Amino acid sequence: MSTGSSTTANTPLRVVVWSTGTVGRHAIAGIDRHPGLELVGVWVSNPDKDGRDAGALADLDRELGVTATTDRDALLALRPDCIVHTAMTDDRVFESIEDLIGFLEAGVNVVSSGPVLLQWPEHILPPESLERIAAAGRATGASLHVNGIDPGFANDVLPLSLTSLSQRIDEVRVMEIADYSTYYQPVVMRDLFGFGKPMDEVAFLWQPGVLSMAWGSVVRQIAAGLGVTLDEPLTEEVERIPADRDLDTASVFVEAGTMGAVRFQVIGKVDGVPKVVLEHVTRTAVDQAPQWATPPEGGGCYRVVITGEPMMQCDFVHHGEHGDHNVSGMIVTAQRLVNAVPAVVAAEPGLVTALDLPLVTGRGLVS
Repeated sequence: MSTGSSTTANTPLRVVVWSTGTVGRHAIAGIDRHPGLELVGVWVSNPDKDGRDAGALADLDRELGVTATTDRDALLALRPDCIVHTAMTDDRVFESIEDLIGFLEAGVNVVSSGPVLLQWPEHILPPESLERIAAAGRATGASLHVNGIDPGFANDVLPLSLTSLSQRIDEVRVMEIADYSTYYQPVVMRDLFGFGKPMDEVAFLWQPGVLSMAWGSVVRQIAAGLGVTLDEPLTEEVERIPADRDLDTASVFVEAGTMGAVRFQVIGKVDGVPKVVLEHVTRTAVDQAPQWATPPEGGGCYRVVITGEPMMQCDFVHHGEHGDHNVSGMIVTAQRLVNAVPAVVAAEPGLVTALDLPLVTGRGLVS
């Protein structure tokens, strides 16, 4: 627990939300509903949001009496028990790691949606970077947990829990199968995935080694949970196909003939044989690439396939009460972080993985 925390069992943990974008606004709503948490501050990068009430930024029907600020130091001066960090990190990985280390050095616990490589950073970050995180935790007692839904619950807690039913495991495959047409994140969709760009233009994610940096943490953490040592480096496979017609998605216009869908895998092998596989099928229209895996319903699902004895498949489907699966995808990402706050605050200092935490539930949220 952070040395700055004075929380008792009957006192809510004081929490700051770091950013109010597609995930952060749901984190605000989740903290507001959580009986064990109290929202005390909100950080924003956009000066137009500075001074606005958190309730308005989260699209709630009331004010919360907490105003957003661009002042980092003022929020740290509040000495919160935890920061729920949901800022965009995909395009500033190493800068955001510096931000997180800074929070630890200030004695504040952190749960964060990224950078996702911190879910299990071995073989991705150099030892000196890992030691900096550990040293910051030792110095202040603060803990850092990076999670969400993918990387996160759908491919750490869920598949590892299912393996408890196994007699023999030949392969664990974790999948995201999703239509991204309603997903609003232009930087991710165009710059990282390359949707809407010419097929001969290789976007950032498809550069050699990038997939292993982004999702290798998933494969290696499952392997660690199963006591398996994987061959290094991991294997990457990518299949991209062009759109067969013009598609106007929430984030980018996809012209016919430009990149419209992708299937990629990060494969962990033992003696050359696949044992742990991360697979994504990402479409910009529900009817694209019917030869690839499809969800059982709606626009998407997370799937776990365990080959062995017995053979098991689990499809995790979600959708928003008043929106589609991309809306609920942001909610489940936020809530995995929000509901983990008490466990992370109580955890040992330094980087905390899903393997280190007790069972995290929605305790206190039954309406």
